[in-house]
Amino acid sequence: MQKTPTLMSLAADLESGRTNARKLVDECLDRIADKSGEGGRAFVHVEVEAAIEAAKAMDRLREVRAAPSRFAGIPISIKDLFDIKGQVTRAGSRALDDSPPAEADAPVVSRLRRAGFILIGRTNMTEFAYSGIGINPHYGTPKSVWQREAGHVPGGSSSGAAVSVADGMAHGALGSDTGGSCRIPAAYNGIVGYKPTQQRIPREGGIPLSFTLDSFGPLGRTVECCAVLDAVLADEPVRPLQPRPVKGMRFAVPTTVALDDVDDQVAKAFERTLEKLSRLGASIERIEMPEFLDVAVINKKGGFAAAESYAWHRYLLESHGGVYDPRVSSRIVRGEAITAADYIDILQARKSMIARANARFAPYDAVVMPTSVIVPPRISDLADDHAFTKANLLSLRNCTLINMMDGCSISLPCHRHGEAPVGFMLSATGGSDRRIFELAAGVEAALHV
Repeated sequence: MQKTPTLMSLAADLESGRTNARKLVDECLDRIADKSGEGGRAFVHVEVEAAIEAAKAMDRLREVRAAPSRFAGIPISIKDLFDIKGQVTRAGSRALDDSPPAEADAPVVSRLRRAGFILIGRTNMTEFAYSGIGINPHYGTPKSVWQREAGHVPGGSSSGAAVSVADGMAHGALGSDTGGSCRIPAAYNGIVGYKPTQQRIPREGGIPLSFTLDSFGPLGRTVECCAVLDAVLADEPVRPLQPRPVKGMRFAVPTTVALDDVDDQVAKAFERTLEKLSRLGASIERIEMPEFLDVAVINKKGGFAAAESYAWHRYLLESHGGVYDPRVSSRIVRGEAITAADYIDILQARKSMIARANARFAPYDAVVMPTSVIVPPRISDLADDHAFTKANLLSLRNCTLINMMDGCSISLPCHRHGEAPVGFMLSATGGSDRRIFELAAGVEAALHV
């Protein structure tokens, strides 16, 4: 049985001549174009000619030993949130159709290009990144890989990004994460998604949801795939990832908020994972996290997302509000009622929460919890606004806890083959990115034994 390719295995294949960039690009383009697949919904724009020409160029550079990196020629997808020179950035919306094309690549896009990654296309997303579900009424909704015939949500907001990787239409993806938008779709499609410490990766050239909470991060097939892309995005050297041994790991499981209303399938996969890690020598302690109760208070009137998105969208809503998805615009306009005093209050509340949460996290290598406490619901079941709102809040809740404290966090699959997809999330305080990758790589290896 052929193993699923990773960025490292593809780099080795390119270096040895077992494959080339043109072949990789052609294979991805074929999968995107397959009418029986999700390419038409996962992508809003496909770089057919540009990707082929870039592949030819990378193959020629490799022939003369001038490839910009060992990953040169590997196709990746870019969420429709990011500027690509010469293209209109629509962020999954129709409200920006008449905007001018971007004059330059976003820094994160530029860094990926500089490493030789090939942009295969722009992926679909929740309009303006405002949902953890992934439904988009403008461009269609790509289906999760799980029981595709039943039509389950892909997770959001980086919906097309996750599906593009899970379906082999790209070998990695650039997404964003404000309250789980890399990790939730990763969990709902059985892949890995990463939210970095916010300040490590530049946010210019991406349409904001919340200036305070936005992070830009990768989605990939393995922890190491995400570590490679994260290093490129952060303009750091790509170093071999050394998995930490599970024996001796110190994990905390928060019993406050994070395990409320957990679905039976999620609980079963999560507890089974904890039991396995414990048998292998990890120390697992269930602790109270009263700081997590602060998040609901901070978000009572819509929080940072409502206040900051309204500041960005208010003029666009006046001129093009009628073309917004009502489920998105209704959440943005809540920000109009947030006063300057309210905003100052939540800034102070967050500052206090971060200090207390960091102290609570300090004795542990990571805090672990389910990425989402529910499995991906069927798209047809969310036609009702009440059902949508409930599923959206449950999808986002655990991931949001970490964005609110500016931590770093990774989701990796922990379900068994044939089961509903479940994400196992490891999180730590801001600046612990390398440690989280090493821990997650160790956990990943243990889960595959």
